[in-house]
Parts: sequence; structure tokens; C-alpha cells
Amino acid sequence: MKPSFIQRAKTNESSTKSNPKTKQAKKSAKKTAKKTTKKVVKKTAGRVPPPSSRRRLKSKQKEEEDFEMLEEPGFFASLIKYTLILAVLSFGVIAYVQRVEWGLDKIFSAQGTAKHKPDPETYRALIDELASERQQLKELFLNANSQAEQEKILSHASFLLEEAMPRMMRCWLGHPYDFNGTASTPGGEGKIACGYFVSVVMRDAGFDINRFTVARQPSQNIIRTFVKSDDHLEIKVATPYPLYVEHLTNKYEGIQIIGLDTHVAFVVIKDGKLNYIHATAGSEQCVVDQDVDNASSLKASNYRVISNISRNPEVIRSWILNEKFPTAGVTANLQ
Repeated sequence: MKPSFIQRAKTNESSTKSNPKTKQAKKSAKKTAKKTTKKVVKKTAGRVPPPSSRRRLKSKQKEEEDFEMLEEPGFFASLIKYTLILAVLSFGVIAYVQRVEWGLDKIFSAQGTAKHKPDPETYRALIDELASERQQLKELFLNANSQAEQEKILSHASFLLEEAMPRMMRCWLGHPYDFNGTASTPGGEGKIACGYFVSVVMRDAGFDINRFTVARQPSQNIIRTFVKSDDHLEIKVATPYPLYVEHLTNKYEGIQIIGLDTHVAFVVIKDGKLNYIHATAGSEQCVVDQDVDNASSLKASNYRVISNISRNPEVIRSWILNEKFPTAGVTANLQ
């Protein structure tokens, strides 16, 4: 009968214990392991890793931290969001600085300008009223007994023009612009150019002019058609816009004609408030009434020539007496 597994194990164990060579070998192996462990401990005790190892360790830790940060939910979404916000803000600053060069001020001016419809009925009524008033003033002026009386009549005439003419100009608001436009009635047939807008309004206000020859002149000649003396003509070149506006509102009142680099317009100033009324080639492409913030062509012009019309005694006297205003720059046979 074969011995069982347990019996064989006990037999092997007892034989190992009884064998002196086996016991000696085990003791020797234990001693060797202890000595080796002590040597390793002595060699590594107190040792600091070299700098290169520390740098590699820190770099690895940083990479792991960065990777963990990238793995956080919403990181890329936040990064994209703030990058877009920064880009939009940067573009907004650049666009504001370059708004005139890029034509953005014209776009915003067009958006801020209310849409108007020309009003020919009111225009015709104003023409008739002003003509009637002027005829009465003419009779009073010719029958005045003193210079003081004439000066009062001139003052009343100035007031009359300053009340009626801006209303007449605004009857044209919304009438379409064209560089070659020669329209004669607001809302009527054809478009109107800037020079024709000025000459038509002046003619219909009672100034005896040839609107065609006046409208085709450079802006300085348009002004000189009404203002004969250079003492009443003011020219400014390269004046910063804020300073120029401040100068105008401090010095002028009433109705002015202003000439620019390539444009002519009316400037109406009342109680320190300036309105720039003109037929514009800008984005509006029609007759507009703009304040100082939206007057883009007035802002952009390097050359500006201006003269007051409604408070010039010589101009008002000629208007009352219905005298002819020959076109400046045009020979007599072409008037």
C-alpha cells in the first residue's frame, strides 16, 4: 500500500530536519541575505537624486498636471469663448479708430437718420409766404425815414429767413441724390446734386440767381455769388474737427453756406446747436439733416470755407430789394 500525500510530506519534513547539511545551507543563505540588505541600506541612506533627475521629475509632474487640466470638462469651451471675446473687442477698437477710413461712420449715420419723405406742398407754401413778406419789407425799407429804421427792417428780414429757410431745406429731406442731378422741386422729377440743392433753395427763398451756373461752380464761387467781400469769407485748412465745430458754434448764428474739399452744403446754427443740411453722396444717397456727430463729410474734409448769409447786412439788403446776384467766376455774357 502506497503512503498518502500527507504521509509523504511529513516524511520529507522529518528527513530535512534530521539532515545536518540542509540545516547548515539554510543558515548560510539567511546570513548572506542579511549582509546584502545591510550593504544596500548603507549605500542608499541619505542619498539625494541628482539635479537632472529632479528636473525630469518636475517636468513629468508638470506634464501630468497639464494633461489633467486639459482633461477637465469645459476647458476647451472656456478657452474658445474667451479667445473669441478678446478677438471681438480687439476688432471693435480697431474699427472705431478706422471708422472714417473704412466708411463705418457713414453706415451708422445712415442707420441713425430717420427716413423722411419730401414735402412739396409745404415747400410751395413757404415760397409764397416768404415772397409776400419780402415784398412788404421792400416797401418798408424804401420808405424808411432813417438808417435806424432800415436796420430794424434788415434785422426783421434776417429773422424771417432764419425761420423759413431751414424749413424749406427740410422739405427736401429724403429726395434722392445724384452727382448730375438737377431737380427743382422736392419729391419731383429727377435727383439732385449738392450744388443744385444749395442753388435751388437760395433761388426759391427769393435770391435772384441763375441756379444752373451757380450750381456748377466750385464751392468758394458759390459762396462768393452772395458774399462779395472776402472779409466775410473764412477759410480753414487742416483744423481738427472738434476745434472747428467749437469755433463755428461760438462765432456763427443763423444760416451759412459751407464749401468742403469736394462738397457744398448749408450749416444752420441756432442757440449753439449745429445742423448740417445737404444732398449727400454718402450711404444715405439723399438730402439729409445731420448733427455734428453724424456729419461725416464735414468731419473728413481738410479744406473748409464758410460765410454767413442770413446776418450779412449787404446780402439781406440785396435780397429785400430783389437785386440780381451775378454768379461768381462766370463772365457777364454767360450769367
